[in-house]
Amino acid sequence: MRSFLWMSLLALSAPVGAAHAEVLVEGIVDVLVDGGNTYPWQKVALPGLKCGNGSQYKFFVHKTGSPNVLFMMEGGGACWDYDSCSGRLGILGAANPNGIADDYMTQFTAKYVSPIVNGADPGLPFRDRKDIVTKGWNIVYLPYCTGDVHIGNNAKVYTDTTGGQAPLTWYHNGYNNTLAAANYAKQQFPSVQKLLVTGYSAGGTSTSAGYYFIRKAINPAKGYMINDSGPIFMAPNANSLSRSLHNQIRSSWNLDSVFSQLPASFNISDMGSINKMVATEFPNDQLAYTGYTMDYNYSRYSYERFKTPNDEASIHAYWKQDQDAFVTELNKYNNFSYFIPHQRAINASHCSTIITFVGAHACQRMEKKYWYEYIDSPWQSWACHSEMIPMDVFLSRFINNNQRIRIYEPANNYNNEDAGMSILAPLINGALGG
Repeated sequence: MRSFLWMSLLALSAPVGAAHAEVLVEGIVDVLVDGGNTYPWQKVALPGLKCGNGSQYKFFVHKTGSPNVLFMMEGGGACWDYDSCSGRLGILGAANPNGIADDYMTQFTAKYVSPIVNGADPGLPFRDRKDIVTKGWNIVYLPYCTGDVHIGNNAKVYTDTTGGQAPLTWYHNGYNNTLAAANYAKQQFPSVQKLLVTGYSAGGTSTSAGYYFIRKAINPAKGYMINDSGPIFMAPNANSLSRSLHNQIRSSWNLDSVFSQLPASFNISDMGSINKMVATEFPNDQLAYTGYTMDYNYSRYSYERFKTPNDEASIHAYWKQDQDAFVTELNKYNNFSYFIPHQRAINASHCSTIITFVGAHACQRMEKKYWYEYIDSPWQSWACHSEMIPMDVFLSRFINNNQRIRIYEPANNYNNEDAGMSILAPLINGALGG
């Protein structure tokens, strides 16, 4: 069976026409991730909740009888002008600009995107499916349609600078949606043992930005937070690399109205102090950040529209500088872990908990091989000279064993030299649309 699937992937990797490729996309992903989740989902549509276009916001709940709850915040861009909110900007704009369908959980993103939701790292040819720590948990799944990392609190009118379209009224209603979902979760699950708040990309940002509110509402016996690839970097002054982005979203999304509710451990003039706040307010919780050093997605949001030069090399340099300072900050707090691999060709090295955990591993001493190490895998010039920790192992140690794990992998070419990744990555990237 595994060899059949492997031959199928090789066949699917061959060039195809555009129309045929569209038909193949779901078939490819179905093979890659074992069909995704097929849970029974309860749609929740509470009065007053809105998507950016003003339509009814919906979130979804899966009940299992477990004492544990996964609160998953979906990613998908951000917006603060006409092009990015209307959908004109495409992949770098806000997700779901037309709202959330009733059958959203059967569609591509929700069904396939997260092994953490699906409770398993999906199987691949020559690689067995592996259950992970969240298998069997209750799930509260928040789709993303407000363009404000689930935390905005503003109705904003955006003007089409081309003059071709009427002004767009956009509802950055993420904070109200998130808080309502958290309060609803408390009603449904009144005695939560373990609460994992997590999300990827924009949902990773909201994990950090909204953790205080979500955790207070649900009030579990033990809280866990994993921000996947949505870091809120420190920006204490006007010259800070991420300050321009922070100023832009602070204004567009009216974030002061939300962040003014946070305790004094948060410095409202530096959004990056949110990391200190969650660490100090919840000293017995387990908190973590994961993401790639070579991220070329979120890093573009951070700098491309605000910095010059803004070529790829410069953006990576800005990101590395911010990330170094971020790691230094997280080191101050005993309850903060980080899991930072260097690079993965999937999704421009953006997000380490989506689709598959292949390539989502980290090694503190990833180094060039010694001459005698080429015997086993002569095509690979890199080797881990400490412990290679896959994402599923990180999750198990972090949640089941309450371990603090800190790995900041050095620059290396390990994943690029992996033969399987050279086949797998283009297939997944094609399915993701880029």
